[in-house]
Amino acid sequence: MLVAGADGLLGAALDAAGRGWPVFPLAPRSKRPAIPGWQQRATCDPDRIRRWWMRHPLHNVGIACGPAGLLVLDLDAAHGVIPIQWARRGVTHGRDVLALLAHRAGEPDPVDTFTVATPRGGEHRYFARPSGSRLRSTVGARGRGLGWHVDTRGPGALITAPGSIAVVQGVPVPYAITWDLPIAALPAWLVTALTPPPPPARPAVVPVLQATSRRVTAYVQAALAAECRNVATASEGHRHIAVYAAAAALGELLGNGWISAAAITHHLTHAARHHLGVAEFDRAELTRTIRDGIAAGREHPRVLIDRPAPRPRSRIS
Repeated sequence: MLVAGADGLLGAALDAAGRGWPVFPLAPRSKRPAIPGWQQRATCDPDRIRRWWMRHPLHNVGIACGPAGLLVLDLDAAHGVIPIQWARRGVTHGRDVLALLAHRAGEPDPVDTFTVATPRGGEHRYFARPSGSRLRSTVGARGRGLGWHVDTRGPGALITAPGSIAVVQGVPVPYAITWDLPIAALPAWLVTALTPPPPPARPAVVPVLQATSRRVTAYVQAALAAECRNVATASEGHRHIAVYAAAAALGELLGNGWISAAAITHHLTHAARHHLGVAEFDRAELTRTIRDGIAAGREHPRVLIDRPAPRPRSRIS
């Protein structure tokens, strides 16, 4: 198998940048960012890219999805037991789930776009993210997620560029372009599916819930427990996005002053403790990811409205 060498990785970086996608270095044969502040430092400047890869010729290439204006569908192959609800439908891959979702929506399977085969049998489908959209990254069916083995990579997330290398069972395997087509606009039905509902309008008379509200306290505790569980149970390939999504969700609560950034960081760090040191996932990356997620989430404070008191039941004599 022909595997890209040092020149191939520099070429891969320049090719991605030439398509208008800001790039930055990843650790060799890894999906882990090799530089701090990668979202801000990602670039399309060929001179800067050459300097990076001349110094670090074996580094993989990351694309910052937010600055690139991309929403990438990350469709994974099944490795292990397939959930019964999908097995009954003959589903063995995330692309099968996406095809089913498209069929249910009465729309064609969105296949006509730039597509990359991943080293472990998955694929990345690249789409242009609508300007001004509030789309975020998702993992599987969680939250606003689309379904089993269908992840999305948008603002705050990265995607590994074609030409990068992963090691599968001791063999170097490249991310390879399978459909070198123009980037398609994200279909409207997917935009709708991935767009969070707008927060309810604040009532003109009813005051905003106070932090001392029992309901708010219970809500925060439940949200914290759920997000910590999501981080603790994340698989190796989903750790970064799971931590980011959890921090962003809890950051929405921080936006209302219902929890502190220190508390979010403490609990998510504790939940992720068993991931540290596994496949180059270290504390510095964990801390950066939590910080970035909190910053994104606090821009969209969560809004809760008190539920009306139940009507008293009439007695039957």
